[in-house]
Amino acid sequence: MLCTGQRKCDAVRMGWKDVSDGRISVLQQKTNTPLMIPLASELKVAIEGLPRDAPAFVTTEYGKPFAVAGFGNWMRKRCDEAGLPKCTSHGLRNACSVRLAEAGCTLHEIKSITGHNSDAEVRRYTQKSDQMRLADNALDKLQRTDGNPRFANHPDRASKHEEYPHETQQKKMEVAARRGIEPLFPG
Repeated sequence: MLCTGQRKCDAVRMGWKDVSDGRISVLQQKTNTPLMIPLASELKVAIEGLPRDAPAFVTTEYGKPFAVAGFGNWMRKRCDEAGLPKCTSHGLRNACSVRLAEAGCTLHEIKSITGHNSDAEVRRYTQKSDQMRLADNALDKLQRTDGNPRFANHPDRASKHEEYPHETQQKKMEVAARRGIEPLFPG
């Protein structure tokens, strides 16, 4: 689920029958969206030893595919045993979206893996990583202007409504110091 970003209702049906040419085929049960997802290297390692004739990658102790609710209960127990009480199967789907966003994937690239229908659905999972990446990019751009600053207003004035240009020029010099944006405090 972490490598495919699929819902548990789709994950319980996945098996070798769905793998071809380094991809796993999924017809999403909820949205009827067909997907051809490349097999991540970590997923290849995880499934390589599984029996090729099994009905699904993850089966019950009787070798049968899980029902969705049964898989959810089984997963809950495995997470608790691993000391991860807040981990859920749906959380793995969310984590896949976040990992893709943190890798710099676009909303459309993420949707091509997870099968989400709308940008808004994906943004719920990616908003924090998008904000952090955008903030990093913005600061990088600002720092590249060091020594060659551009002012939004005319260089001789700091505002459109100044009454005393010479005082405003002094304030501008205090606020926009050559090597930083921090105001200089008298001290």
